[in-house]
This record gives sequence, C-alpha cells and structure tokens, in this order.
Amino acid sequence: MGVFCIQLDSFGLSLALPRIGRDLHAAGDGLQWVISAYLLSIGTLMLGAGRLGDLFGRRRLLVAGLALFGAASLACALAPTLPVLVGARVAQGGGAALIMPVGLSLLTNVYPRPLRGRAAGWALGIGGVATACGPFIGGLLTETMSWRAIFWLNVPLAVLGALCASRTIESHDTGAARTVDWAGLCTATAALAALSVLIDRGIGHGPLLRWPMIFGAVVVAALLTLFVRRERTAARPLVRLALFRNRPYVALTLAGAAANTATVLFLLVVPLALQGQWGLPAAVAGTAFLAPALAMAVAGPLAGRVLTRAAVRLMLGCLAAGALALSWLSVAVSLPAFLAAATLGGAVLGVANALTLIATQAFVRPERAGEASGVTKTVITVAAGLGVGLAGAVTHQDSGGGAEAASDAALRITAAGCAAVCLALGAWVGRARPAGPVDDVPLDREP
Repeated sequence: MGVFCIQLDSFGLSLALPRIGRDLHAAGDGLQWVISAYLLSIGTLMLGAGRLGDLFGRRRLLVAGLALFGAASLACALAPTLPVLVGARVAQGGGAALIMPVGLSLLTNVYPRPLRGRAAGWALGIGGVATACGPFIGGLLTETMSWRAIFWLNVPLAVLGALCASRTIESHDTGAARTVDWAGLCTATAALAALSVLIDRGIGHGPLLRWPMIFGAVVVAALLTLFVRRERTAARPLVRLALFRNRPYVALTLAGAAANTATVLFLLVVPLALQGQWGLPAAVAGTAFLAPALAMAVAGPLAGRVLTRAAVRLMLGCLAAGALALSWLSVAVSLPAFLAAATLGGAVLGVANALTLIATQAFVRPERAGEASGVTKTVITVAAGLGVGLAGAVTHQDSGGGAEAASDAALRITAAGCAAVCLALGAWVGRARPAGPVDDVPLDREP
C-alpha cells in the first residue's frame, strides 16, 4: 500500500498541475515544485533512512513512515496555498523515504529466503500499477472530482498499511550497536540535497556551464569527498564502503539506475505521443496504453521468481531489450508497431526496475538489508531526477513536428545510454569471479 501511494504521487500529478495553479492562484515555475519538492525530499533522505531502520527497528520506522505519509497527504488535500502544498509535499517525501528502503529490508528479514523475492515482487508489482497508470489515474480524478482526491486516496491506504505493518514482528540488526554515524548522515544528506537541487534546476533550464551550476557541482563534489573520508575512518559508518566492492550488487544498482531513467522518459513520452503524434483522444490513448501498463505491472511478481545467480545476466538482457524497444519507438511508422514496441518496453523496463530492488537484497547480508536498500534507492532516485529533467526538456518543446523530433531524439539518446551501460557492465562483471551465495559475499571486511 505504501509503495502504491508513493508511486502514484510520483507520477499522478503532472496532468493536475494546471488545475492546481488555477485553484491556488499560482502560476509559473512555482508549480513545478509540487513535483520537484517531493522527489527531492525522497532522494535526499532515503540513504540514511535504510540504515536507521536496521538500527532502531524496521517495523517501527515503516509504521512511522506510513503515518507521516498519511498525515502529509491530509495536509496536501487541505492545503489553501501553494507554499503550504509544497511544504506538505516535502513532508510526504520524508515519509516515502522511510517506507521504501525500510519496507524492502523488512520483507527481506521477516520472510524465509525462498519467499523473499516473491513478497518483494508482489509489493513492487502493486507499485508498478501506480507507476504505469499514475498519469491517467491522476488525470481522471482531477477531471471528475478534484486534484485533492489524489491526496485523499492516500489517507485511508496509509492508515490501513500502518495497522497491517504494526502487527508484524520487529526486525533490526542485532549485531550492531544502536549508535548513528551522525557526521556521515549529515554530510550525505547535505550532498544529496545539493545534488538533487543541481539536477532539478540544471537540466532543461538552459546551459549547464553557468557559474551557479559550476559552483553547485563543486559543492556536491566537496561534500561527497568529505562523506567518503568520514566513512573510511568511522568506527560504525553509515555506509560501509566495502559494499561497493560487491560487483553483482554494484552492477544491478547501476543497471537499475539506467533502467529507471529510461522508465521515467518512457512513461512521459509514450502517452504524449499517443495523443500527439498518433492523434488519439485522451480516453482512447489511456485505453491503448493499458497493454504497456499491464506489462509493467506484472513484471514485479515475475522478477521475484528469478534465481539469484541469473539476476545480473537477466538485468543486462533487460537493458539490451529496453534499448531495442526505445529505438523501435522512435522509428515506428504505424500505431500497431508503436504499441508493440511500447508493450515490449513496459515489460522489460518493469522487470529491470523490480529486479534492481529484489536482487540487490540477495547479494547482501539480511542484517544490513536496509543500508543496501537505501543506497540502491538513492542511486536510482537520483537517476530518476535525471530522467525527469530530460523529460521536462522534451515537454518544453513546441507542439507539432518539433515536439515529435525532440521526443524521438530523447528516445534514441536513452536507448544508446541503456546499450552503453549494458555493454560496460557486462564487460566489467565478466572479468570478476562469480559471486557465491549470500553468506559468501565478503561484505564484513572493512576497506
């Protein structure tokens, strides 16, 4: 339920922004912060949230995250002005930052090993429904009721999710002292906040080589350097740098970042192309998009059944197939061919995104699952920010042939990126000795 609400609020408000502007008497770039503030909050806070769940109780923090998300959704639904709405969206993002990594690590620890992948797969499959159908659900609620209905929907779901979560057993890292690397947490949070703002304001807003952008990049680099130095010397680091020597984990995370960037662009370009390039009315376009949406939704449960030793190879195959599908979309000359490419793209990108979060948990020790999940979610969320920026650059194009050319160019660039990541990671992983079972992955050694 938490994943469904998070993904719905990530993708369901884009069509509601004009109505929000009219109702709250706001206009201009300020409206974009309704979406940006939420995504920036998630990306900034998620890294620390996963490890805090390991230390202080995954159930406790999941319930807290659902409660915060529900309360913030209520504040969003009742917001009288745009600043209040943006502030509530920041709080909503904080709740989401707790739910995702803590929830996945809780599933990893409370389910026996044969069922972990299936449990996480079903959770992510439910989220996939909201991801694929979010724009149309948001548009339908906005047109038939109000944009506030999107937030009202979250409230009972978050309450019910919190009640269900409170009934499970508690889970935490019993082998670690309950002390927090506050210096590392603050440095990482500051670095991610600066990086998120840099991505949000830098892409699609003119030339990148401007003094504010250069200064922001220097600040991000300095903070990340301080964070790495801190983690190398801390007695109980927030993130053990040995995690990044785990080749299967790193390969899956980086491949997932590429897949997530492609997914964001896919979810924006395909529905717009159905209405623009192919001239379908909104209702017909929504019906036509059902096949790609369903293919993406069923990917989560299917990804949960993948064997651990096949995860990396399947992920690289999904990236290759995703590159093919995106290239096909850019050159399709008929609507059936376009929908076939979109359905293939929805299926393989859905599998890739779900597999990123499921399989990475299999390559780390369960007691450190929150740490690994937080790192993975942070990386792919930052990548999603890049995708949002690229997608925004597409939507800012003029209508007509210019918009179509821009969409096709963005699809081809994204396809080339997926193919390049696939080849690079395949060559890198291929040189390494294959990783053994979970207990054989040497994550306990400090660098």
